[in-house]
Amino acid sequence: MDDNLKHLMKELGAAINDALSESEEISEAIQNVRNVGYDVFLVLEATIGFNKRSKDAGSEDIETGGLKPGEMNLKVTAQDLKFLRSLKISVEDLDQH
Repeated sequence: MDDNLKHLMKELGAAINDALSESEEISEAIQNVRNVGYDVFLVLEATIGFNKRSKDAGSEDIETGGLKPGEMNLKVTAQDLKFLRSLKISVEDLDQH
Protein backbone atom coordinates (compact mmCIF):
# COMPACT_ATOMS: atom_id res chain seq x y z
CA MET A 1 0.00 0.00 0.00
CA ASP A 2 1.48 3.32 -0.99
CA ASP A 3 1.99 6.22 1.42
CA ASN A 4 -0.70 8.34 -0.24
CA LEU A 5 -3.35 5.65 0.29
CA LYS A 6 -2.21 5.18 3.90
CA HIS A 7 -2.62 8.92 4.44
CA LEU A 8 -6.08 8.89 2.84
CA MET A 9 -7.14 5.93 4.99
CA LYS A 10 -5.92 7.71 8.13
CA GLU A 11 -7.84 10.81 7.04
CA LEU A 12 -11.00 8.72 6.51
CA GLY A 13 -10.62 7.13 9.95
CA ALA A 14 -10.24 10.54 11.56
CA ALA A 15 -13.33 11.83 9.73
CA ILE A 16 -15.39 8.85 10.92
CA ASN A 17 -14.12 9.32 14.48
CA ASP A 18 -14.92 13.04 14.38
CA ALA A 19 -18.42 12.38 13.05
CA LEU A 20 -19.13 9.91 15.85
CA SER A 21 -17.60 12.16 18.50
CA GLU A 22 -19.68 15.13 17.38
CA SER A 23 -22.96 13.21 17.13
CA GLU A 24 -25.48 14.58 19.60
CA GLU A 25 -27.57 11.40 19.26
CA ILE A 26 -24.65 9.16 20.22
CA SER A 27 -23.62 11.43 23.10
CA GLU A 28 -27.20 11.50 24.39
CA ALA A 29 -27.57 7.72 24.16
CA ILE A 30 -24.28 7.20 26.01
CA GLN A 31 -25.33 9.69 28.68
CA ASN A 32 -28.65 7.86 29.12
CA VAL A 33 -26.77 4.65 29.85
CA ARG A 34 -24.49 6.46 32.31
CA ASN A 35 -27.52 8.01 34.02
CA VAL A 36 -28.77 4.58 34.99
CA GLY A 37 -25.43 3.65 36.53
CA TYR A 38 -23.35 1.99 33.83
CA ASP A 39 -19.99 2.85 32.30
CA VAL A 40 -19.99 2.79 28.51
CA PHE A 41 -17.25 1.38 26.31
CA LEU A 42 -17.94 1.93 22.63
CA VAL A 43 -15.89 -0.08 20.18
CA LEU A 44 -16.89 -0.02 16.54
CA GLU A 45 -15.40 -2.08 13.75
CA ALA A 46 -15.55 -0.93 10.16
CA THR A 47 -14.51 -2.80 7.09
CA ILE A 48 -13.47 -0.49 4.30
CA GLY A 49 -12.48 -1.93 0.95
CA PHE A 50 -10.49 -0.32 -1.81
CA ASN A 51 -10.43 -1.33 -5.45
CA LYS A 52 -7.99 0.33 -7.79
CA ARG A 53 -9.88 1.65 -10.82
CA SER A 54 -8.35 1.16 -14.22
CA LYS A 55 -7.36 4.30 -16.08
CA ASP A 56 -10.00 3.51 -18.72
CA ALA A 57 -12.81 3.44 -16.15
CA GLY A 58 -13.96 7.02 -15.93
CA SER A 59 -16.80 8.19 -13.79
CA GLU A 60 -20.21 7.25 -15.12
CA ASP A 61 -22.75 9.90 -15.93
CA ILE A 62 -25.92 9.68 -13.90
CA GLU A 63 -28.99 9.71 -16.11
CA THR A 64 -32.36 10.61 -14.67
CA GLY A 65 -34.28 8.60 -17.24
CA GLY A 66 -37.42 10.66 -16.66
CA LEU A 67 -37.43 10.07 -12.91
CA LYS A 68 -39.00 12.54 -10.52
CA PRO A 69 -36.77 14.67 -8.27
CA GLY A 70 -35.50 12.58 -5.36
CA GLU A 71 -35.70 9.32 -7.30
CA MET A 72 -32.75 7.65 -8.95
CA ASN A 73 -31.67 4.48 -10.69
CA LEU A 74 -29.17 2.42 -8.78
CA LYS A 75 -26.75 -0.05 -10.32
CA VAL A 76 -25.83 -2.78 -7.85
CA THR A 77 -22.80 -4.98 -8.39
CA ALA A 78 -22.27 -8.50 -7.07
CA GLN A 79 -19.86 -6.99 -4.53
CA ASP A 80 -22.57 -4.54 -3.42
CA LEU A 81 -25.02 -7.40 -2.93
CA LYS A 82 -22.51 -9.38 -0.88
CA PHE A 83 -21.87 -6.36 1.34
CA LEU A 84 -25.59 -5.68 1.85
CA ARG A 85 -26.24 -9.32 2.72
CA SER A 86 -23.39 -9.21 5.27
CA LEU A 87 -25.28 -6.37 6.94
CA LYS A 88 -28.45 -8.49 6.92
CA ILE A 89 -30.09 -6.11 4.45
CA SER A 90 -32.67 -7.73 2.21
CA VAL A 91 -31.79 -7.42 -1.44
CA GLU A 92 -34.78 -9.13 -3.06
CA ASP A 93 -36.42 -5.83 -4.00
CA LEU A 94 -33.34 -4.28 -5.60
CA ASP A 95 -33.48 -3.96 -9.35
CA GLN A 96 -30.17 -5.02 -10.89
CA HIS A 97 -29.04 -3.51 -14.20
